[in-house]
Amino acid sequence: MEEEKTAAELAGPLELFPPVDFCCAYGSSLLRNNQDKTSMVDYILGVADPIQWHSENLERNRKHYSKWMARLGPGVITRVADGVGAGVHFNPFVEWRDKMIKYGVVRMHDLAMDVLTWERFYLSGRLQKPVFILNDNWEIQKVNIINLKSAIAASLLLLPPGFSEDDLYAKICSLSYMGDLRMLFAEDKNKVRKIVQGSFQLFRSMYRPLLEEYTYEGLLKVSSHGQHEVFKQDCGSAATSYLFSTLPWTVQRLIGRQYKLDEAGIIAPQIVISSKEEAANCVRKALRRRVMMSSARQAVSGLLAAGGINAVRYLGRKISKGWASRKP
Repeated sequence: MEEEKTAAELAGPLELFPPVDFCCAYGSSLLRNNQDKTSMVDYILGVADPIQWHSENLERNRKHYSKWMARLGPGVITRVADGVGAGVHFNPFVEWRDKMIKYGVVRMHDLAMDVLTWERFYLSGRLQKPVFILNDNWEIQKVNIINLKSAIAASLLLLPPGFSEDDLYAKICSLSYMGDLRMLFAEDKNKVRKIVQGSFQLFRSMYRPLLEEYTYEGLLKVSSHGQHEVFKQDCGSAATSYLFSTLPWTVQRLIGRQYKLDEAGIIAPQIVISSKEEAANCVRKALRRRVMMSSARQAVSGLLAAGGINAVRYLGRKISKGWASRKP
């Protein structure tokens, strides 16, 4: 009941915008363990045609955009998001009643492809963590199940033979921060821990049905430890190869291959993994590369889109929060 009330409240700003095909909300102010409720609530808006959507939104909400972006128009707004950024245009510091929000606009096709392929690993990483879905889309729902399964597989490859339920969710949560340059100076160093602690039950509701599949297949063994669960995983070569084979091709392509004849006499590539450590290193390398590129590109795109004053304001908030978390 409480979550339904929260979702209804979060959906309020949607009345400002032209229609969207998908919408989710997230942010540190929504975490149960966060006492600071002044942070902006973030929204991702999926739309079929960003140029058309921005054109309509400029008529409704011109003040949401920086002055120079509003003058250049929807075509340039979209080109900056696609060509400079990671496919998302953000408008920060938008006032909604007594709150401040930030919303990002992305093409539905780009959203689905990133969630499915991890090519940019930007929005796919966001949807691996709990969000409030305010306007659902069946296609995104389907591809995100694959995204969640891949997140489990990647995390299992990175985790030791035995680990706790908290360890698993923390590892899943950390995937999208590997290589993120902002974590060095402009993000709370305890961000992952706070996200897991503040939304543990939501993580559990997202991942428990999928973990039961791994248990049924014999890849995981589960035992209770208080209110949480403890896992032991099969680290053998067969289990490792299976987990790696379920990852997106953008990760798989970094590992060596052999070519063999299949039953039909056709030459087919076969993944060759020598050890769990090799698979884990491949996952780290692939994700760090993607996250580093996407976070850097999106940061530059965000600075361009927000304009001078808002860019300094936004970066100042991030740096302040990052330094505060590093004080003894």
